[in-house]
Amino acid sequence: MNDVLAFAFAPDGSGGAVAPAPRAADQPVPEGGFAWVHVNASGPVGQGWVAGAGFDAITHAALTATETRPRATVHGQTVLMSLRGVNLNPGAEPEDMVSLRIYVSARLVVTVERRELNAVDDVIAGFERGPGPTSPGELIARIALRSADRTEPVVAALNERIDDLEAGEPGTRTRADQRGELADIRRMAILMRRYLFPQRDALSSLEIEDLAWLDRHARSRLREATERVTRLAEELDAIRDRAQVVHDMIIDARSEAMNRQMLLLSVVSAVFLPLTFLTGLLGINVAGIPGAASPLAFWSVAGLLLALAGGLVWLFRRLGFLGERRAK
Repeated sequence: MNDVLAFAFAPDGSGGAVAPAPRAADQPVPEGGFAWVHVNASGPVGQGWVAGAGFDAITHAALTATETRPRATVHGQTVLMSLRGVNLNPGAEPEDMVSLRIYVSARLVVTVERRELNAVDDVIAGFERGPGPTSPGELIARIALRSADRTEPVVAALNERIDDLEAGEPGTRTRADQRGELADIRRMAILMRRYLFPQRDALSSLEIEDLAWLDRHARSRLREATERVTRLAEELDAIRDRAQVVHDMIIDARSEAMNRQMLLLSVVSAVFLPLTFLTGLLGINVAGIPGAASPLAFWSVAGLLLALAGGLVWLFRRLGFLGERRAK
């Protein structure tokens, strides 16, 4: 995509052709319409356009900020906004959401990106299939809706991954694999939720503002975008809560396995403790040990120890330490 693209829209929704955009004030705008300039500020051409567009210091700082969070700030009849969309660029992580800085007035919309945002490409591609937006508010709503369209498959994929963890058969994955998968799901949900809830608030704030160029149709579209972003954010909340439940299940299973192992070690120790005592007692190097001169004494003691061990195992099984007792 070019570093600077410009579109001119008439009030009836016609237009949308790309036009040269040397400066914001030079845009050929139909009577009653508005212009949209989309700038990629990652290169010198886009940065030069923003610097030479004639914006005041506050607007220039907002459009060139390196770190942004979704917001909507009204200055008279102009609005400064920041939105976020999932990062679907090759090799990128979706939760590393791309920011879009926006300036909106009755006659001009300027959007600035540093990394490519697929939602903007979708809006531009839509001009070839149908009429363009009739107002700046509708254009912002289109961008927000296309951003939600791009976010939904990512959230759906997280839902499927947490479903697999919840329905996974025991033993199909190691606990280390489960913990790693769960940590990745929780990380993605937290990072995306961090931006979607402020984005909902920004769109809702714009919808209720008393702006002359924000007509009823645009408000309706903004309301729809707000509801979709809200639903996505709530799904991320649900994913985070479900991930906590799965985490508790993994911890419980791990604790239960450790308890079984500790119980087995305790039973083994309890069985061998009296045997060790008897062998130690008979092994003391003093006179008077019974059977010291008898050739059958060793086998007698060995048989006694085996019988004692068997009796202890039976007792522990009877008490339920070695499995459940059979119902009578």
